[in-house]
Amino acid sequence: MTDDTEQLDEKRFNGKRVVLWTALFLFLAGLMLFIWFAAYLVGKGPGPAGRKVVVTIPSGTSVRGAAKILGENGLIYDDIRFSLLVKLSGHAAHIRAGEFQLVTGKTPGKLLEELLKARQVQHPITIREGLRAQEIGEIFAAEGWCDSKSFMDHVTDSSLIASLGLKGLDSLEGYLYPDTYMLTLETKGAEKIITMMVRRFFQVWKDLIQQENMEAPFSRKEVVILASIIEMETGDPGERPLIAGLFLNRLKRGMRLQSDPTVIYPYRNRGYFGPITRTHLRTSSPYNTYILSGLPAGPICNPGRESLLAVLRPVESNYLYFVSKNDGTHSFSRTLREHNRAVQKYQRKKRNKRGK
Repeated sequence: MTDDTEQLDEKRFNGKRVVLWTALFLFLAGLMLFIWFAAYLVGKGPGPAGRKVVVTIPSGTSVRGAAKILGENGLIYDDIRFSLLVKLSGHAAHIRAGEFQLVTGKTPGKLLEELLKARQVQHPITIREGLRAQEIGEIFAAEGWCDSKSFMDHVTDSSLIASLGLKGLDSLEGYLYPDTYMLTLETKGAEKIITMMVRRFFQVWKDLIQQENMEAPFSRKEVVILASIIEMETGDPGERPLIAGLFLNRLKRGMRLQSDPTVIYPYRNRGYFGPITRTHLRTSSPYNTYILSGLPAGPICNPGRESLLAVLRPVESNYLYFVSKNDGTHSFSRTLREHNRAVQKYQRKKRNKRGK
């Protein structure tokens, strides 16, 4: 009995010793882990402090993947410990995809805080007044924001057109509002860019119609079409309301608009950039206002605010004709006889200049 008791006591002692050693090992391991992690938290990132770095986190990137990207850009030392920090702080679901500007030389905690608060890097793209949809698509494509073919496919996508509140249109030509846009990775892609531009158009339209208590002389579609013609006819802001009134006079009298920019529009979309010819003027198309009465089938460019405003606030006059003075402005006439004299005067000047 005594031997059995002694053996039992020895087993109990050995068991307690194993437990104590295990506990001690776990304590020391935990302490080392704590020191390992705590030392990381107070340490600053590699490289010189204060350097601005733009990092791109693709959509669908994991926490570990994002940490690796930060490490590759010299913002952190250890992607494993940074990933652990993100998860322990409860921010695993808050790491966003996008392009962000961060600063080197910060502690991991400060860097995480900066990353969570950082705004997307914005890239300005300016679209000037009077460009065709095709030209706009090429500008965005050249900067890598979309594919030019995809852009044009979306411009004529009936489902997208309807979703933007323009059901019934064949194209979004005329509604891609010219402006300076601040793009981020979130706005990359033809559909997102087009949606952004059309929404901007509606903002401007609402401002013109509602805030200034104006009524359009005809439908919004007709206003945009006429504004696009005015945009292409003159670069002089002061002339736009005058030309708008002149075109309205012609429409009221049943006269054809006879606008060169409308005639050449479909040829520009097919890659022709030469001068307008008599053949163009004599060839029937939905845009040839020398042959067709009224407005062309659709806008011929994307007009800006001033051209839209010119149609909504035209200058009243008796003018029915105008001709270029070859200096960016025009000569206006009330009768065909006056107009013919002006044509002779300014076209002769043009020919004389060419002959010098």
